[in-house]
Amino acid sequence: MNLTLRGLANVRILLRNVMTTTLDSEQRAGLGIPVEGYHVVLANPPFAGRVDEDRVVEEVRVGTSTATELLFLKYMMDSLRNPSPAGVRGEGGEGGRCGVIVPEGVLFGSTGAHKELRRQLIENNRVEVVMSLPGGVFQPYSGVKTSVLLFRKGGTTENVLFIHADNDGYKLDANHDTPITADDLPGLIEAYRRKGACRTEWQARDANAEWTAKWWFADAATLRANDFNLSAGRYRPMSQTAVAHRDPRELLDELAAIEAEIAEEVEALREVLANGGAN
Repeated sequence: MNLTLRGLANVRILLRNVMTTTLDSEQRAGLGIPVEGYHVVLANPPFAGRVDEDRVVEEVRVGTSTATELLFLKYMMDSLRNPSPAGVRGEGGEGGRCGVIVPEGVLFGSTGAHKELRRQLIENNRVEVVMSLPGGVFQPYSGVKTSVLLFRKGGTTENVLFIHADNDGYKLDANHDTPITADDLPGLIEAYRRKGACRTEWQARDANAEWTAKWWFADAATLRANDFNLSAGRYRPMSQTAVAHRDPRELLDELAAIEAEIAEEVEALREVLANGGAN
């Protein structure tokens, strides 16, 4: 649908609930769906949806989960084409690639289904990067905290590049439509393009020095030790800079003053409404 709205040519939209229906090879071929899988999948699946458990087909089942964000991610993983074996000249085709926006809970959820899906993602695919987006980036439609996953079908994950955006070039308010100068995305895109060089820089870093870059890495062993958690914040280097905290009593005084101001405004509104009602 997004492709159609943006004017891309030759867009085909097929109406089907992939959570509750299946297609055999003949049906897929008849609909023009590549039997061997897709080269690229780009998606923004529904968040926080639910499907009746008895309607979930085996193709997308992950434990007993009925959460659409998990089922759709499983469907995308399985819809990518597998890497082709090397031929006589040693040439082999890469597996399909996926770029998907997921709610943050997919990356750190503690249920068996969450952990199993992340295990499959890491051990049966190559997770290249996790981009943590600022909360509110999809306002005014949704305030859900999200991240972008980029991975390739086949192989296994050796290390993951985590990149973190605090700003995306727009004011993070309820409308999210006012341009601002702060924009981390260009620098993070460059870090992704330079992933190999960034990896070398990361490995050569002084672990005791302050790490100021908005990107960092975690290897497969670290991911496994953390239940395959893919939340960027889990592996962010701890700041060495001491933080100056304000006196809690000052904060309480400020909160009390704000509360009193709110109470006065509420009382004033009551008086206005009372006078209006009298008229």
